[in-house]
Amino acid sequence: MKSFLLTVGFSLLALTAWCQPPYSGTIFFDPDIITADDPSALESVTYIGQDSRLVYDRRQTGWTTITAYLFEIIWDDGLRTEAQINQEFGSVDSARVIAQKYGFTVGQLPTCFRKDVDALWIHAGVEPFGGGNRSLLIHTGQSALYERDGILEETLVHEAAHTSLDADHAGSEGWKLAQQMDPTFISTYAQDNPTREDIAESLLPWLAVRHRRDRISQSDYDLITRAIPNRLTYFDEMTCNLYPLVQTTGIDPLTIASRVDVYPNPTVGQVTVKGLPYGTWHVSVWNASGVKISENIWRGDNQIDLSQWPRGLYAIRFEGEGVVFSRRLVKQ
Repeated sequence: MKSFLLTVGFSLLALTAWCQPPYSGTIFFDPDIITADDPSALESVTYIGQDSRLVYDRRQTGWTTITAYLFEIIWDDGLRTEAQINQEFGSVDSARVIAQKYGFTVGQLPTCFRKDVDALWIHAGVEPFGGGNRSLLIHTGQSALYERDGILEETLVHEAAHTSLDADHAGSEGWKLAQQMDPTFISTYAQDNPTREDIAESLLPWLAVRHRRDRISQSDYDLITRAIPNRLTYFDEMTCNLYPLVQTTGIDPLTIASRVDVYPNPTVGQVTVKGLPYGTWHVSVWNASGVKISENIWRGDNQIDLSQWPRGLYAIRFEGEGVVFSRRLVKQ
């Protein structure tokens, strides 16, 4: 997590001129970042019986033990979870429909968002969803409201960030520095809860501007990229398998990133990129102020000419084949 520092050179003027979060909360800003028509990693849903489980239920005081209908959900990227469905739904058949539904929808989230989801706690009731504790909490009455507004998938992205990303990133020095150097928070909810909510609030906008650019408005794109450029770069450099949101070549994202070499570095002008798998790559160059100075589509290895640009630090960002990563470059 080093080269995200390339975007910290925003001027004091920019920091003072842009200080209000653009959104109240980010699950609401666009309903089409993930839709019901997008692919899912769901492979199978298997009933495995009834048993007691300690779960969280917002209709209660919190933690409670229930007898649950249990289903093993297997996703085709090697991950699996247990759907623990409250027996209030009345029958195995009713519970199976619920397990299929949320196995599919949660399976639309990227692999790295599901990696720590060991259980789905599913109850009736109109109560907020929840993430953390290696689980996702779903209340089906609230789910119907999210579906009506088209934001069920976006809400699950937010909650899965709590489950799978907060522990590794929310307290990291790199994330704290990105918070300090960005002009503002992405939402007032994140601003009011900077330790607990900032990762989850910022993740969905990152997905939108990096991987769903064609589904969001230009105004939303501009608001997000102006408000949190350093957080966006932090996520860019996070090793994260984005399947099935982004269809991959079958090569592990960490392997792809490790094979790419940019040389000479430092450079006086032209650099060569070697090691990119053949495919569609969006390659952009960013200066130390977080300004994109060039963008091209490559089909594999290529060259970049920086001879017309001033000396300093640059970032080359590679986006494609289910992975996003950057390389730091020094122009002498």
